[in-house]
Amino acid sequence: MGKAKDLVVKFIAKKDADRIVKRNHYSGKVCNNSQLNFGVFYQGRLEGALQFGPPIDRRKVIGLVRDTQWHDFIELNRMAFSERLPRNSESRAISICFKLIKKHYPNIEWVLSFSDATRCGDGTIYRAAGFVLTQINRNSSIIKLPDGTVTASITYTAGKNILKMGGAATLPEGAEYLDGFQLRYIYFIQPAARERLTVPIIPFSAIAEAGATMYKGQQGLHASEAGDGHDQ
Repeated sequence: MGKAKDLVVKFIAKKDADRIVKRNHYSGKVCNNSQLNFGVFYQGRLEGALQFGPPIDRRKVIGLVRDTQWHDFIELNRMAFSERLPRNSESRAISICFKLIKKHYPNIEWVLSFSDATRCGDGTIYRAAGFVLTQINRNSSIIKLPDGTVTASITYTAGKNILKMGGAATLPEGAEYLDGFQLRYIYFIQPAARERLTVPIIPFSAIAEAGATMYKGQQGLHASEAGDGHDQ
């Protein structure tokens, strides 16, 4: 079996990254505002993709690192890997992406990402790749509609689709928030930016203490207990 060092990671077209995400991401959905798209190649085949772009609302997160300019940070919007990839491919691919971003986009100082511990996992891959944990929140962004469709609540609470009554956004009748957590992680491409972090760094042990552990959609499960060799 091959090793993670055998991977080739390079820029690819968004349409190719979208294809991989639709096939391998647990949500089956792409992020339309992704701008930097990376392909993960193994034995000559495209087996993974990472997509980076601006957060949905930069104004809400730009203050996490003091003195950040509008284009000085980016979000890891989507990350999807096939089961053909060898163990530790995820953290290896992220590391190469960050090196490429640092080389080609030296203005980018830090990377934001969120782990969906409501449907997917608590961010084992981020911890393995050197991110710091800065928030553990009860889920307030993922809803289930009466027909069983699972979607982001922002679909109904932002932009032209917003409907407000008494200042509060209204969800479709019968919609309910899914029980779970969302974790916020930050990686500093420019180490000096870490000194400007305006929120506390949370120890990883706090994830279990909060009851927020999840691996591949199973609440309470740690990646170390799964034994599948992947650092998701």
